[in-house]
Amino acid sequence: MRKIWAGAGAGLLVAALAACSSTTTSSAAAAPGTSQPAKLSGTLVVFAATSLTDAFNKIGSQFEQANPGVSVKFNYNGSSSLATQITQGAPADVFASASPTNMKTVTAQSLASTTPKDFASNQGEIMTEAGNPDHINSVADLASSSLKVVTCAPEVPCGALATAIFKNAGVTVKPVSQEQNVGGVVTKVTLGEADAGIVYVTDVKANSGKTTGVVIPAGQNQITDYPIAEIKGAPNAAAASAFMSYVLGSDGQQVLKSFGFMPPPA
Repeated sequence: MRKIWAGAGAGLLVAALAACSSTTTSSAAAAPGTSQPAKLSGTLVVFAATSLTDAFNKIGSQFEQANPGVSVKFNYNGSSSLATQITQGAPADVFASASPTNMKTVTAQSLASTTPKDFASNQGEIMTEAGNPDHINSVADLASSSLKVVTCAPEVPCGALATAIFKNAGVTVKPVSQEQNVGGVVTKVTLGEADAGIVYVTDVKANSGKTTGVVIPAGQNQITDYPIAEIKGAPNAAAASAFMSYVLGSDGQQVLKSFGFMPPPA
């Protein structure tokens, strides 16, 4: 399994993924002379929200082990950026978004071949430097002008989450920067370039020891649901369908839970 990181520009990314997709072969039809479906093969390209990185890396490895003929490649970025790449023609098999809003960007243009299904949910948490040296205890504390607070940009799911949390808490927070994905917030806090940031519970769990989390009360917090869908014209549609089933199944759900994700809404 190899990850594809979106950072060299959409054009370069589209070209790279197109090259991968051009060699992909897969079939869901029954193997000749049998009633069993043909084995999955080829490259599977999954566009996934940055917050899913660790969990999906593990799910991808397990999926490859279960399907030795498949190579899973991930493109991790903010869901809004991924949705834009898909609408601009980037070849993807599966899109896993950290927000229904960004999934709607794709479905509104009829670019999903399946109805999106929620596979997990997440909620916000305050991330501070290790040990919480500024003694941040609440969302209200983030309004202090003496603190450097970072969030995601408003159009990114983690940014929309932060905006809702500040509104729920009745405070005005002026971020010193707004990142394009939650990984940018985590990086600034862990490097000491910011005192605190609004991230997901899963990000605090993933960076235990390097940062400290401050729990946000339920009345102020916000939950976001994660939908997944196969992209219309997916180069490896059979593997895409199988991967989605794996994520939604017991094995995938167990991995997501182990990384701190909550189950999808009932």
